[in-house]
Amino acid sequence: MHHKTQGIVLGTRKYNDRFSITQVFSSEFGRTAYMLPQSKSKKSKINQALFFPLSVVNLEVEHFPFRQIHRIKEAQRQFPLYSINVNLLKVSIAFFLSEFLTQVLQETHENTVIFNFLKESIVTLEKKETGIANFHIVFMFSLTQFLGISPNLDNYKDDYFFDLLNGEYVANRPINNHFLNIQESRFLNLFKRINFNNMHLLKLSQYNRNEIINYILDYYRIHVYDFPEIKSLQVLRELY
Repeated sequence: MHHKTQGIVLGTRKYNDRFSITQVFSSEFGRTAYMLPQSKSKKSKINQALFFPLSVVNLEVEHFPFRQIHRIKEAQRQFPLYSINVNLLKVSIAFFLSEFLTQVLQETHENTVIFNFLKESIVTLEKKETGIANFHIVFMFSLTQFLGISPNLDNYKDDYFFDLLNGEYVANRPINNHFLNIQESRFLNLFKRINFNNMHLLKLSQYNRNEIINYILDYYRIHVYDFPEIKSLQVLRELY
């Protein structure tokens, strides 16, 4: 059955000499795997260059029940990613977030709310010329609310610990090993007020930024099934 949908490219890998497999998160089907022809013919309706990580594309696709890998009939770029494709920091963020999203977005059904958040975030990353060092931190933190795993930061007090396992502040040091110390917990409380518009105001050292990324990924690892290490993270760390 043929459908038209919007999609966000998460990643592409070679399958054989004729096809690659691309992971796309679409507004209609959620995360889906598609066969991507490797033909370089000018007559081809599918240009592989469109499938750069975080590209937003309009797709005509072929879906059949119970099939794990579907087919793309036609693809067009919805808008160009001039800055994301050439800015070294943005390229690294795009590869990191595409790998991260491939692991986090495990559902394969319609989810327009998450799709819209992803698309708006990509537009923001493309347009921002400065102050993007904290973009991926704000993105990962914001995404928790759309996945139903948002931490409860409402009961914060100055000497409380943040329990990563239960996603809340507690008065006493948790008996599990998954928690932030008091200083780290104070820092986390700042994220209630951080967004894409004011993220440039949060001045972080390289050490602090990397520690925060570790804590956020630990939180996802606890709350998302079978969440692995993110291989592209090391490249991003080296840019700060």
